[in-house]
Amino acid sequence: MTADNKTIARRLYEECFNKGDLGLVDEIVSESFVSSTPNPGGLPSDREGFKQTVTYLRSGFPDLAMTVDDMVVEGDLVAVRVTARGTHKNEFMGVAPTWKQVTMTGTDFMRFESGKIVERWGAWDHLGMMQQLGVTPAEAPAGR
Repeated sequence: MTADNKTIARRLYEECFNKGDLGLVDEIVSESFVSSTPNPGGLPSDREGFKQTVTYLRSGFPDLAMTVDDMVVEGDLVAVRVTARGTHKNEFMGVAPTWKQVTMTGTDFMRFESGKIVERWGAWDHLGMMQQLGVTPAEAPAGR
């Protein structure tokens, strides 16, 4: 089952985030899904909120491309290190389009039950993304 969970997790990025296939969410994410990953715009943390999050990300960054860099499976948990790239072409988190390309890294941990994702915990570099968009000043190097 762990190999199946790994395949399902990869599909989440490649088909859902990259291609916008929201129907896949109903197939691989449990109805009882709960996300502890902060959603942009305060979107809900359930399965429907996850779909809204994907739509919101792809709206702000229509060329969104997520690359799975690493995956580790331990029992019913799948840990994923991801790099996301995209061009800021529409309003996102209150920021007007800048047309800047950004790269953001993140990690997600997903727990599976019966072949579906039931929980997700993530940490993404939103500050770095906002710095790349030019709306948050970059931190000065130490000692300056």
